[in-house]
Amino acid sequence: MQNLALFFSEHQFFEYCFRIILSLIFGSLLGYERKVRKQIVGLRTLVIICVSCSLMAILSAEMARDSISAGDPTRIAAGVITGIGFIGGGVIMKQGLNIKGLTTAAIIFGTAGIGLTCGAGLYYISIFTFVIIILSLIIMQKFEHRIFPTERTKLLRIKFSGSAIDKDEIERILDSNKFFVSDLDIQYEVELNQILLTYTVRVPHGSNPVELTKDFTKLPNLISVDLGQE
Repeated sequence: MQNLALFFSEHQFFEYCFRIILSLIFGSLLGYERKVRKQIVGLRTLVIICVSCSLMAILSAEMARDSISAGDPTRIAAGVITGIGFIGGGVIMKQGLNIKGLTTAAIIFGTAGIGLTCGAGLYYISIFTFVIIILSLIIMQKFEHRIFPTERTKLLRIKFSGSAIDKDEIERILDSNKFFVSDLDIQYEVELNQILLTYTVRVPHGSNPVELTKDFTKLPNLISVDLGQE
């Protein structure tokens, strides 16, 4: 590593190329991880972000070293972080009762940080941070699904004819299918003599909504069952 540092100190251009190539590798691996998980941000986006941030860090250092444009070398880096915040906000979407894209937005922010660190020539810390992020994405997802299986929020609408319903049996069915109820709305239509129960439920990962629907078909006076978003 000392010989590598000595070579780079004598060949500044090759050092900058090495920094950009390193950021290219990190961006590619993080982008690959996102595409494997079928996310909207993938290889090209994170590669461009990481490499561009590395370039901005190099530019910032060079401008600070230049006697004509001497100044604070952190100015460009601070501007980059602000801009990355807008990009990250663009991938966060609300789908019904659920919010998606938070992890991808965080990865965009982390990729930008890795790119800036590579551009600054802090190789050890950039490699260490990359390893931490990759391990967090791979290991913690399995841990999170095992410890916190409820991850999707949906609306369960159950319509009955008449007002005589067995609320305890409904809750027993939900509990047996491991659906967690967080709220309940009741609507009664006098003219039609129908009652609509709207449950806000958290659906466990890997659940089978078909089995839940089959259980509800055994209830008397049932008209319809609907499990979906808003």
